[in-house]
Amino acid sequence: MKGDAQLRQDVMNELMWDPSISEKAIGVAAENGVVTLAGFVDSNAQKSNAERAAARVSGVRGVVDQLSVIIPSGMARSDAQIAQAVVKALEWDIEVPSEWIQVKVERGRITLEGSVPWQFRKAAAERAVRSLMGVRGVSNLIVVQPKQVSPFEVSQKIKDALRRSAEEDADHVIVETSEGKVTLTGSVKSLVARSEAERAAWSAPGVSNVTDEILVGV
Repeated sequence: MKGDAQLRQDVMNELMWDPSISEKAIGVAAENGVVTLAGFVDSNAQKSNAERAAARVSGVRGVVDQLSVIIPSGMARSDAQIAQAVVKALEWDIEVPSEWIQVKVERGRITLEGSVPWQFRKAAAERAVRSLMGVRGVSNLIVVQPKQVSPFEVSQKIKDALRRSAEEDADHVIVETSEGKVTLTGSVKSLVARSEAERAAWSAPGVSNVTDEILVGV
């Protein structure tokens, strides 16, 4: 297991390596495998990219994102302008059922509400708007309301998907299902494998909620 100093340096190196991130105003701390990012970035896109960059570093068991978004004056947009851009972005994204989604914007922060039948459509809606100019943050409150499927079928499809994509860790993940709600427990070797397990769970038919309690590196 990496020490905190080595983990901190590896995350800093990853941030510097990624050309989509301006890392000069980002501070990194590491303790027991948990990395904290603090400081300032000039867009919500950079904030998201920094969090993903930290998560993909080997040895990282968790990421705490305390980054603040400060929009440069030349990139600032009014809430009305952002709202118009959000509506257009959702309409143009083929994976997003825009007619089911409501949009609110306050001080550059977007709130998405509504309901969709699949988690990937909820994720697509957030992905479509988080990098728009002037956006300081996104709250995705869209509810997933899937069709009804038996708990056994849901569990089996998740386990099959895990074996296809994360064979080494598949047998160490425990899947429990009840009325469309899935709880994942067990352990995997990396945050990437944990994310893959959660993705597999959300991709199963009938899933409305996923609670990820998988431990990393244990």
